[in-house]
Parts: sequence; C-alpha cells; structure tokens
Amino acid sequence: MQLLNQIIDKIKSVKLADFDAWRGRLIVWIAAAVAGLVVVIFAQATEHVISWFFRIEIAYWWAPILLTPLGGIAIVFFTRRWFAGAAGSGIPQTIAALKDETSEETISKLLSLKLAAAKIVLGLGALASGFSAGREGPSVQVAASVMYAFRRFLPKNFSIHPKHLILAGGAAGISAAFNTPLAGIVFAIEELGRRFEQKTNGVVISAIVLSGLVSVSLQGNYIYFGNIVVNNVDRHIFIPLLVCGLVCGVTGGLFSRTLIESSSKLDGRVGNFRSMHPVRWAGFCGLMVALLGLISDGHAHGSGYIYTQNILDGSVMESWQYAPIKYLATIFTYFSGVPGGIFAPSLSIGAGIGSDLLPFFGQQHIAEISTLCMAGFLAAVTQAPLTSFIIVMEMVDGHQMVISLMLVALIAAIISRIFSLPLYETLAAKQSESLQS
Repeated sequence: MQLLNQIIDKIKSVKLADFDAWRGRLIVWIAAAVAGLVVVIFAQATEHVISWFFRIEIAYWWAPILLTPLGGIAIVFFTRRWFAGAAGSGIPQTIAALKDETSEETISKLLSLKLAAAKIVLGLGALASGFSAGREGPSVQVAASVMYAFRRFLPKNFSIHPKHLILAGGAAGISAAFNTPLAGIVFAIEELGRRFEQKTNGVVISAIVLSGLVSVSLQGNYIYFGNIVVNNVDRHIFIPLLVCGLVCGVTGGLFSRTLIESSSKLDGRVGNFRSMHPVRWAGFCGLMVALLGLISDGHAHGSGYIYTQNILDGSVMESWQYAPIKYLATIFTYFSGVPGGIFAPSLSIGAGIGSDLLPFFGQQHIAEISTLCMAGFLAAVTQAPLTSFIIVMEMVDGHQMVISLMLVALIAAIISRIFSLPLYETLAAKQSESLQS
C-alpha cells in the first residue's frame, strides 16, 4: 500500500493526471503539426513559383528585365506599407522576439499570423520575380508565428512560457524546411536561444518531431540534395579542408559584413537615394539581379537548389562564374528589402566556390570539396558552425564526412569573425532598436 501511494504521488508530481497539463501539451502538439503543415505548403509553393519563373525566362529571355524590377517595386511597396515586419530573412525577427526585454506588444510587430501570411505571399512573389532568395529563413518566422498564435489557447499557469513556443516554432521551421531534425534542435540552441532551458526541451523536441512527421507524410522521407557519392575520406582531405575553410571564411565573412552594413543608413548619393526612394531602390536592385541572370544564363535567379544539385552530382563542370554571380545576386536581393532568406543561396554559393577550387584538388573530389564549401560558407555567413555542418550533413546524407564538415565549419566561422559580427544576432539587435525608437 505504501508503494502504491508513492507511485500515485509520483504521477501527481509529474502532472500525468493533470487535465490542464495534458490539454496544454495537446495544444502544443497541434500547434507544431500546423506549423509543419504550413511550412511544407510554403516549400512546395516555392518550387512551383521558381519553376514558373524559369519557364517564363526560357520562353522570353528578356522577361526578367521587366519582371524582376517591377516585382521588386510591388513587393517592397506592399511590405513597407502594410507588412513591415515581414521584410528580410525572418530569423532576426524571431531572435528579437525571444529577447527577455521584448514585450508582448513588440512581439506582435515581429510575429503574427498576419505577418506569416504576408511572409509567404510576398516571399513567393520575390521568387516568382526572379530574386535570389531562399525559403528557410522565412520558414523560421512563419513557423514561430504559427506556434506563438496558439499561446491564447494554453491553460493558465501552464509550465510552458509563450516565448518557448517561439523557440520551438523557429526550430520546427528549419527542421520541416530542410527535413533536418537534428539541425532544428541545434539551431534552437546555437542561433535562436543561445541557451537551452530544461523546460524547453520537451516543447522543442515535440515541435520538431511533429512538424517532421507532417513533412515526411506529405513529401516522403527525402534527403534535400539526395545521396552523394563520397570517395574514401582520409588524411589527404586535410589540406583541402584548410583551404576550403580559409576561402569560405573570408568570402562568407565579407558577405555577412556587407549584409550588416546594408541594414544601416548608407552614406553618399546612393544611400540618400535608397533612404528617400526605397521602392525605386528595390526596382534598381531587381534590375541588377535581372542583368546578372542575363549574363549567367539564369543562374542568378531563385534559391540555387537545382544548380547546387547538379554541382554535387558532377553534371556541371565549367561554372567558374556561378559563385560570384550568385554572391552578387543574393546581396542585391537583400539590399532590395524583399522578404527572403539567405540559407539556400549561401549553400549554393558554397557549392559554387567548391566547384571553382576543384582544379587544385582534382575533379574526382567534386562531391567532397563542394560539400565542405557548402558547410564552410554557411558557417562563415551565420557564424553558427554546429547548425551549418549538421544541416549540410543531413541534406546530403554525408555522415561519413561528419568530422571534416565539423572542422571546416569551425575554421570558416572563426575566420569570419575577423571580418564581421554575428549576422543574425546583429540584425536582431538592429530590429529591436528600430522598434523601440
């Protein structure tokens, strides 16, 4: 009898028999599933609009010269007029919302169902117009907004704080967008929260598992870039690893520095024009992206997914200009102010850098070198080496390269710090300052 009473007391202590606790858990699980569903629908829609744009470009080579600038003008006009919180990547907004000093009123300017819907529609518009952007950063803001919206249904005194839903939603967004559950967990630790409280463990993992189940149910258990064929990785990879880390650290650090500097007021005539005429400035940036696409046979446009896949499987060999063109196109896209992420373009730029380095290491190592540079460049841009190497490892099923990917990401992230502050944390601080001023 004493043992039975102890078991009953234990059940009560962990709230297994608490109706409100179970209702709260159920709401969190439903929120995660809905967030995953929205992200998957967003992901599938992006593939359709990117394909639509390339069909238009193939049929009418001159179409991007009109479509990209006009699309940029319309998207930035609507964003600035009605959906200011939907601009840019979406990750800085999510980080800013997680800060301890951020009030619920301020969070509503960063995360809401209205902004999530706008992020999806305007983000799709940017990709349909031919801008160089990804959906992964926006997916973080969208999923965080969806999960945060469910806070009003939680029971009073429920152990999960509403901001924990934001953290879990952001992690679920990365997980569902890339089909990379481990990366979602690490992203929550390394980039969103910078800390992992015990109370958030269950909600984050639950969100990632449930959003992942929705993604797998609708899209299958796919690997983002497919299974790559990797040659035997031994001590001979060490020199290429150092070179990839150095090159990606410098280029990624400068890329990050450029994006951070562009978020502040620029000096000179260009800065004045941008401040006084942001909508026209978006049109100018769109024109630059269109011209880059024209001279690169369209490779400046979109997320870069297809071209990256072609590099990894060895079907593209003569593309030395791809990395610099995609680099510039992504910068102009960010300059324009249209909603869109930089994760996918960064991976694509990294693959292009790897392709350019192949003459120094031998064409037979294309998969290994390109994969190393994907992890290195993303780590240099975000200064989040753990997230970067895990994302790439899961996206290419490259578990046999885990140590190499880890080292190149760490080297690139360290070198990047010479040139730039942490990208998302710095942009989040600027976001918070602008809302408070």
